[in-house]
Amino acid sequence: MNVVFFLTGLLLVFVLGYIASHNRKDIKLKPIIVMLVVEAILTFFMLSTEVGITIVSGVSKAFHKLVVLGISGVDFVFGGLENNGASTFFLDVLLPIVFISVLIGILSHYHILPFIIRVIGLGLSKLNGMGKLENYVAVSAAILGQSEVFLTTKKQLGLVSKRRLYTLCTSAMSAVSIAIVGAYMTMLEPKYVVVAIIINIFSALIIANLINPYDLGDEDDLAIEQSAEKVNLFQAISESIMDGFKVAIIVAAMLLGYIALINFINYLFTFIFHISFQTLLGYIFAPIAFLMGVPFDEAVRAGSVMATKLVTNEFVAMLDFQNVSKQLSAKTVGIVSVFLVSFANFSSIGIITGAIKALNEKKGDEVAKFGLKLLYGSTLASILSGTIVGLFL
Repeated sequence: MNVVFFLTGLLLVFVLGYIASHNRKDIKLKPIIVMLVVEAILTFFMLSTEVGITIVSGVSKAFHKLVVLGISGVDFVFGGLENNGASTFFLDVLLPIVFISVLIGILSHYHILPFIIRVIGLGLSKLNGMGKLENYVAVSAAILGQSEVFLTTKKQLGLVSKRRLYTLCTSAMSAVSIAIVGAYMTMLEPKYVVVAIIINIFSALIIANLINPYDLGDEDDLAIEQSAEKVNLFQAISESIMDGFKVAIIVAAMLLGYIALINFINYLFTFIFHISFQTLLGYIFAPIAFLMGVPFDEAVRAGSVMATKLVTNEFVAMLDFQNVSKQLSAKTVGIVSVFLVSFANFSSIGIITGAIKALNEKKGDEVAKFGLKLLYGSTLASILSGTIVGLFL
């Protein structure tokens, strides 16, 4: 049955992608098939082989340790509040982001992360035949995040076509930031977070090839230039600390507003229609969840969580998922968990548009025009990732 549902999920993604394609005649099946096969092999390796499971487990434990170390700094600043049993989501989950952000800053300062990104991006470009810029953004977005990645491609933004810009933004919205991976792992099974980060790179590029096919000449393949700006180590650490703190505050503010809003809408729907808004969304998304491989009797609950992520953000959905995950099968937990690990939601349209507009106003306006289609493509990428994981559960 796993193979059957894999095929139904795959068919759903490709039909919806084909319908929205800019140029159906130019869709190139070879790179799509190659990336799909590689993505499936990587997923099998990470979830079904002893070596892969050991590696994923090691990465998960490493991030858990980083969160614990981050909390040690929180304990000092807040007077051991957590140790007294009064810990909160903000203290335990969000503030450790600051410490992880510092580590990313140090690795970037010594050009370790940029080197890794370039090597992997170059390897991907050989595999899928896409431009170096597209693959660079796909890989770096999975590490730096959907808005920060464009800071490293500021010079190239003004030179790319609208078509290429769509592909870059799809990769950005389909990714997450390594800085908040530790936070995700406190709410989801860590192994699914690790798997999602890797396979989302391929899913985003597959969907971009389907919705947004184009040819690229060698003269158009823009090189990524290293920033000439030099800062010392302690300046880099200080900037990383502030960047991490800003992320924690922004996520906290988003949660505060969205959770209150979703509760308000649920109250209104229950009062007027005798059904909550999230339950209604669950019925709308249930067919999609079922085609991805979620058992029929769990499709509504899974669909509700998936839809919540789309209309709010992944943190709100993950918190909701924690309340229902124990009532769901292991397969459903895996599929939904991977679906949740991305920035594909309505608020991300504004985040990406704003980030690009701050760097290049004209390109920011272009992103705003295809914002809904960007969300559409990124959501399909999440569906594809969840479907592939379901094949091995």
